[in-house]
Amino acid sequence: MRRRLALWVGGALLLLLLSATAAMSIGTVHVPFRHVWGILLHGLTGGGSDGATVPWTTAHEQIIWKVRLPRMVLGCLVGAALALAGAGFQGVLRNPLADPYTLGVSSGASVGAAFLILFGLQYALFGEWTIPAAAFVTGSLTLYAVLALARTGGRLRMETVLLAGVVMQAFLGAIVSFMVAMSDEVINEIIFWMMGSLVMRGWSYSMVLLPYVCLGAAVLMAYGSALNLFALGERQAAHLGVDVERAKLTVLAASTLLTAGAVSVSGVVAFVGLLVPHLLRLLAGPDYRLLLPLSLVGGAVYMLWADTLARTLLSPTEIPLGVVTAFMGAPFFAYLLRRRKQALRE
Repeated sequence: MRRRLALWVGGALLLLLLSATAAMSIGTVHVPFRHVWGILLHGLTGGGSDGATVPWTTAHEQIIWKVRLPRMVLGCLVGAALALAGAGFQGVLRNPLADPYTLGVSSGASVGAAFLILFGLQYALFGEWTIPAAAFVTGSLTLYAVLALARTGGRLRMETVLLAGVVMQAFLGAIVSFMVAMSDEVINEIIFWMMGSLVMRGWSYSMVLLPYVCLGAAVLMAYGSALNLFALGERQAAHLGVDVERAKLTVLAASTLLTAGAVSVSGVVAFVGLLVPHLLRLLAGPDYRLLLPLSLVGGAVYMLWADTLARTLLSPTEIPLGVVTAFMGAPFFAYLLRRRKQALRE
């Protein structure tokens, strides 16, 4: 298992490295591949941009260090958080259609963030941590409401979880739309945030999200074996020594924490948690000890390319990141739904 894990994760990290280089190279101003790492190494060693000694321009150096590198790092963190959260939700709910967006958790987190933006309270209590904290609270309440709606006779009915998520997503989306209608000076900020974007996001946003990703990833990966046993059913998992209720609560809380952190810095970015884990499951198998670390890296790769498409397809106009991921994820969701219907008929 360790050798297989090392091979898959090593390959994924190599793909991430190549994708990061491409993301920093491609744009309105093209920076050659060989110059990207030269600029980074030159800056890390403390060298200045002297046109007589280096083959790149000062403008290229500024673009890499001040624009594309911070955006690339934040995109990796957001993608990793959402993909990990999706894998956690799918594992504990045993539903391949579950993800932060379809369960309504993203919309729930957006309610708290939009409320703070509407009333100018973004930094009221905890500074930069105010919006992530509010997003976690409202996202957790949303998840609780979804699970309560899906529970029948004291047991969680998996076939109704998705329907409950759709109901909550529609209701909470209406609340956010109401707040947009009530807003005046901040209407553009709320709408822009609802569509998801990494524009004008500096290093401070990555510093806010990094603890969420580290904590959430550590918790979920500790439950990789338990999630494998969940595939057999809760009763069988309990017989094999899993504390089912504790595992469910911990995994759901960690996945909600990851979602809240990602939503609070990038806005609503749909379908990442649905598409990435499912594709990786098809490639590497259903073992969550492998799937979770691969989702961490795969989500980062996916988000890098989605963001690159968002800022280059209609350059110099930038497409909202959430629009790009929805265009990519919605057809895949329809495909999964159709396959699930066929499986139920058989």
